[in-house]
Amino acid sequence: MTTNRIALVTGANKGIGKEIARQLGQAGFTVLTGSRNLARGEAAAAELVAEGHEAAAVQLEVTDETSVRDAAGRVEAEYGRLDVLVNNAAVIPDGDDAVSRVRGDVLRAAFETNVIGLVGVTQAMLPLLRKAERARIVNLSTMLASFELVGDPESGMSTVLTLGYNASKAAVNMVTVMLATELRGTGILVNAADPGNCATDMGGWDAARTPQQGAAVAVRLATLGADGPTGEVHAEAGRLPW
Repeated sequence: MTTNRIALVTGANKGIGKEIARQLGQAGFTVLTGSRNLARGEAAAAELVAEGHEAAAVQLEVTDETSVRDAAGRVEAEYGRLDVLVNNAAVIPDGDDAVSRVRGDVLRAAFETNVIGLVGVTQAMLPLLRKAERARIVNLSTMLASFELVGDPESGMSTVLTLGYNASKAAVNMVTVMLATELRGTGILVNAADPGNCATDMGGWDAARTPQQGAAVAVRLATLGADGPTGEVHAEAGRLPW
């Protein structure tokens, strides 16, 4: 069994998730690349191993309770604990739109993955995180979930008409705060990271940032010291307003 700290990243087969996994590997973690498609997760893990990191793939579809339960069982059987959980897997469903036009099924799809799936994975992994000395949970969020920024016509956020994504990520922020409060005093720190809009499959409206840049804030929160913040949302420049 490895002596490294163990990190699980959901949606780690590509984009920001894979880059988070890479940077955690560079920091000395054994990285588990969670992916709903196991072959793609294995390819990502093999890429990291070829670069000199310890990595393995875990089949993990966040909306499938059996998949989540099996993933937690595998982590427990093979590693006995989990030091870092990065909830990166998320979707912007096709048809996501303004409040006046978005369909109900689109909203449900966004919340199923981005909120319900995230909570389910966190609940399944929490007993393993409690076994670690200084566990960290990082939830991927966005400035599009900030009420202050979206409500400010000068910020540019008010023109991004994706209610399902924005509202589900605002819910992720609430999950982050409530879980941080629940776990206060346990040594487990819980924060959310805004990577900014990066040049990935999900990017588009201003994809000037690289996945490497986007991953850095999540990795920083995943490696906080004991005196680090908890229950906050951070971007590259610092804490984001609610």
